[in-house]
Amino acid sequence: MTTITDPPRQSFQLSMLLNDTRYRSFTFQAIALILLIVAIAYLASNLARNLEQAGLNISYEFLRNPAGYDINQTLIPYDSQSSNLQAAWVGILNTLLVAFLACITATVLGVVAGVLRLSNNWLVSKLMSFYVEIFRNIPVLIWIIIIFTIMTAVLPAPRAFRGDEPAASMLFGSFAFTNRGIYIPGPQLANPLFAATALNWVLVLLVLVGSSFGSRALSRWATAKQEATGLRPTTWYWTLAIWFVPVVVLLAIMGLSWEYPALKGFNFSGGIKIGGPLIALWFALSVYTGAFIAENVRAGIQAISKGQTEAAASLGLRPGRVMNLVVLPQALRVIIPPLISQYLNITKNSSLAIAVGYADITATLGGITLNQTGRAIECVLLLMLFYLTISLAISFVMNIYNNAVKLKER
Repeated sequence: MTTITDPPRQSFQLSMLLNDTRYRSFTFQAIALILLIVAIAYLASNLARNLEQAGLNISYEFLRNPAGYDINQTLIPYDSQSSNLQAAWVGILNTLLVAFLACITATVLGVVAGVLRLSNNWLVSKLMSFYVEIFRNIPVLIWIIIIFTIMTAVLPAPRAFRGDEPAASMLFGSFAFTNRGIYIPGPQLANPLFAATALNWVLVLLVLVGSSFGSRALSRWATAKQEATGLRPTTWYWTLAIWFVPVVVLLAIMGLSWEYPALKGFNFSGGIKIGGPLIALWFALSVYTGAFIAENVRAGIQAISKGQTEAAASLGLRPGRVMNLVVLPQALRVIIPPLISQYLNITKNSSLAIAVGYADITATLGGITLNQTGRAIECVLLLMLFYLTISLAISFVMNIYNNAVKLKER
């Protein structure tokens, strides 16, 4: 009787790193990694040696020095005597603000334009096609300059609101649209227990997050009720209550009041100013990127089988419900990956803000601070680190959402 046994294991030898297919790929990867490390180390040492010969050294002490320049729009306290680091933080927050606003607006415009481009109405379809082809084929910098120029030329100057019979009037007595920007009422906390600090708005944000979880819990309860009884209970008024009542109660406890803008001297004071450069940059990035998102949405919708639409229509669903419940949820699997790239483009294209005088991180740290201090290497490295961090963060968040909506295979 013959007994079959496994062949004896061969002891590891160095020659197996090249001859054995089990180890060969790891060998080549290790060699490539070592060569890359050596190349980077050589370039770094060469850079350090050249800087030393030129009498230069990499130092970030300049961030503690006074900036010496003013910024027209800030989200945190800042003046000309603040440090260069504070100016950089102002630029970072301004960049994040315009990128966040543009991402939301561009998404809304892109979804609407992408859906309407497939409309059976010939006029609506052609208008959306005209919008897409015009805006995506002209550089965004030109649109930024055009929109800013139109805004400054069309809207009245603040002095037009002065006098017994002003040439311009405020909308509802609270909103002023000028060529310097838009002035709107600003919130203030009258309760002395709550100082007007960012911490209080963090409390509001936490309440909104809690309302979000409450709304999702209510939706899950309604879904479970529908699966058990076949009827979905009406929950829209409870959803509104969950979102608005806690915020209203919290703001009432804080003593929320409104400060209205008023013309004093040559300009408005009080309230919140949304500067013209911010509006021009925001609107230009939105309509430009929205044209690309519209094409992504159109491609995602057309990727869905026509049988899905016909099956939904045979169940008696209206066209709007078919689009919201059947087509768009499946189209997200095609739309999300290129949408991530568009969000990254918005963030990087915001660096063109210097063309209209908007103080983003490129204008502050990579512009004025760099020119005043002469620390080009340090400023450029910090700029690279900022944009790399933001891009990776956007990709990380959007990839999580993409994994949540993608088709789950067995």
